[in-house]
Amino acid sequence: MIETNQSVLLKRVDRMTNPASVQEYCRLGGFSALEKAVKTDKEDILTELDKALLRGRGGAAYPLNKKWRHLFHSPNEPKYIVCNADEGEPGTFKDSVLLSKDPLSVIEGMIIAGFVFGSPQGFIYIRGEYREIQQTFQEALDNAEQAGYLGTDILGIAGFNYKITIVSGSGAYVCGENSALLNSIEGKTGRPRVKPPHLADVGLYLKPTLVNNVESFANIPVVLNIGGQAYFEMGTEGGGGTKLICLSGHIKHRGTYEVPLGTPLEEILYDDTYGGGTSTGRPIKFIHFGGQSGPIGTSEQLEGLLYSYDDLWNRELAIGSGALVVVDDSVSIIDYLVNVAEFFAHESCGKCTPCRVGTTRLLELLKKFQRNQAESGDIERMTDMLTHITNLSACGLGQSVSVSMRSGLKGFREEFEAKIS
Repeated sequence: MIETNQSVLLKRVDRMTNPASVQEYCRLGGFSALEKAVKTDKEDILTELDKALLRGRGGAAYPLNKKWRHLFHSPNEPKYIVCNADEGEPGTFKDSVLLSKDPLSVIEGMIIAGFVFGSPQGFIYIRGEYREIQQTFQEALDNAEQAGYLGTDILGIAGFNYKITIVSGSGAYVCGENSALLNSIEGKTGRPRVKPPHLADVGLYLKPTLVNNVESFANIPVVLNIGGQAYFEMGTEGGGGTKLICLSGHIKHRGTYEVPLGTPLEEILYDDTYGGGTSTGRPIKFIHFGGQSGPIGTSEQLEGLLYSYDDLWNRELAIGSGALVVVDDSVSIIDYLVNVAEFFAHESCGKCTPCRVGTTRLLELLKKFQRNQAESGDIERMTDMLTHITNLSACGLGQSVSVSMRSGLKGFREEFEAKIS
């Protein structure tokens, strides 16, 4: 991992001997945002988030300020705070860096949310495979409570009572979907809910609930410390701040990096500060953006591209979770998409028929292409199948299956046509 001069999220990473230590965290500026927040009118805090234009860092990129304002004006009580740390998107590992090397930044963001919404309870749903990270995070929670930042009468403020509980996932990718995650916290099968009602109105235990990603919560102290306008100016018109990215695949320097939104993609891929070029020395064929549920960008789409929400959307791409899986020209797009389809077929929760059956049939069809057994009309059959899976599936898992498939087919249609006997 390489830290850049623009780091605001990774500035403490690898600078603490014990990442769970409150003393070390405070020495490096920790909890200053919380101390500022409790002296600030709650509407003013929301106004700073409005200025910041912090988009949710979990993948959907929904403006965080809108989600916070929706919950703030919900009349029902109590309100719950939930951090989605079920980092199951392939090619994505940036949340694990914050959770293991700067957990108190995430905790501080959750405490600020607890203060703004008057919440008595927060939950963090951590991926089941992150066993050691869960231990580190629990130690950080214990230390924060001992130091008076969690528990009863936080910072000496009467009535400011708030605690955070860790809930461990059990390996289901679908629990990264917010409503399935809430069902899992409640002890139910991790399957998505029908929406509306929205989670900000009827969420955990049928109460108003805020669900944000790890990176999103870690950004809250940054916004309050430097101000919403300064945070916005670190990014672009379409979204403020910096973004944690995960470089993997055929890239020389794999790892997690922090880049200001608007950084040229060419710099991210080839500058030695970041990717350093391909690990094989071969040219890049495509990049899979944002994990398996994200779009595939061809080398032509990447030319002159800025890594920002608007610039990627304009080219039918997306930031998503921040994953950048780099693939060189030795790889068949069909072989790659078979692996993607196997992932979705395996991870479908089975609640709805379009996803449960559709992902399996899609995998079967892709394997026909892989075996050079595709027939005339199979490409059209595949696009029709993707339309049905997308339009009829109950949650984001099934609805996003088509993203990588359609973009892969559009960018490399000749490879599919060559497989038709």
